[in-house]
Amino acid sequence: MSRETVLTNARIVLSDRVLDGTVVMRDDRIADVAEGASQAASAQDLDGDLLLPGLVELHTDNLERHFLPRPGVVWPEKLSAAMAHDTQVVGAGITTVFDALSVGDYHAGGLRRDIFDRATDAVCAAADIGLFRAEHFLHMRCEVSDPAMPDMFEPWVAHPLVRFVSVMDHTPGQRQWTKLEKFREHNSARGWSDQEVAETIDAWKETQQRHAGPNRTLVLELCRPRGLPVASHDDTTEQHIAEAVADGLAIAEFPTTLLAARAARDAGLRTLMGAPNVVRGGSHSGNVSALDLADDGLLDGLSSDYVPASLLHAAFLLADRPDMDLPAAIALVTVNPARMAGLEDRGTIAAGQRADLVRARRIGGVPLIRTVWRSGERVF
Repeated sequence: MSRETVLTNARIVLSDRVLDGTVVMRDDRIADVAEGASQAASAQDLDGDLLLPGLVELHTDNLERHFLPRPGVVWPEKLSAAMAHDTQVVGAGITTVFDALSVGDYHAGGLRRDIFDRATDAVCAAADIGLFRAEHFLHMRCEVSDPAMPDMFEPWVAHPLVRFVSVMDHTPGQRQWTKLEKFREHNSARGWSDQEVAETIDAWKETQQRHAGPNRTLVLELCRPRGLPVASHDDTTEQHIAEAVADGLAIAEFPTTLLAARAARDAGLRTLMGAPNVVRGGSHSGNVSALDLADDGLLDGLSSDYVPASLLHAAFLLADRPDMDLPAAIALVTVNPARMAGLEDRGTIAAGQRADLVRARRIGGVPLIRTVWRSGERVF
């Protein structure tokens, strides 16, 4: 028997306008979108709340934070860590999440290598037995300067949950850390001594020179025949964008300068930035502001990065700016990232699309998530 849910008296955010009306979900799909109130006895009155497509998150480090809740502390129960992460993302209105896991690390003594297998195993186990409320995929963040990266990545590249890959290099002097003084500042604030910082810079520069080029080539060679979307990470210069274009990449993830973002647009790459950057009014590490990119028409999508709740909040803040309306802002966290990842069945409220929906109300400028449906079923 078909399952039908009728949601009425909603302000529905469509791709081009906000419609006062009704959405009908039938089984896991949107069956109808209509103007005006429904007279069906079973209709759920949303009391004028906004009805949005389920949010699509391409790059969140939030799963790793549940496995490493404190510096040097690895959480012992992997399934509970994954489920806590799932609860948090669904509560933020995210119905599709790409859990971004570091494939390799960028300083000696890091624990990301240690948690990689635990985290991937937990995501796969929970997905296999239907425990998750959001739909989870894996985003492999390949740290090309780490000699351990190939052995970590190759066994996973063909896994069906691996649907997004990025190539990154956090070596001091590269990309995000082009300015070594910023690297020193950042790690001194974390308690590193001047000697530890200096030793890390020297060691990773030498390792990067030997491994970054071959490792980047390997990642691309493994991804191309599988059609996996690959993003370039922390592009800083025009040369970084030129390298991405030469490698056939289509996404610039978190460019650190306006120069790189403009070069990405000129080259036809789509740009993804961090939602916390928008909410905070700028980058925590001194890089370009996502607001400046939005004002220049250079922003294609947002990622919650390290704060799931920032995703929808950032969209609403952008919708308050003169050059962006609410449908365009919501597209940055729904249909645009979905299409970047090759997902055509979600991201908009339209007949035939998957019934991933979010009921929200803005209170004091901040969006409050009231209800979330995934594939037509209420999950929050």
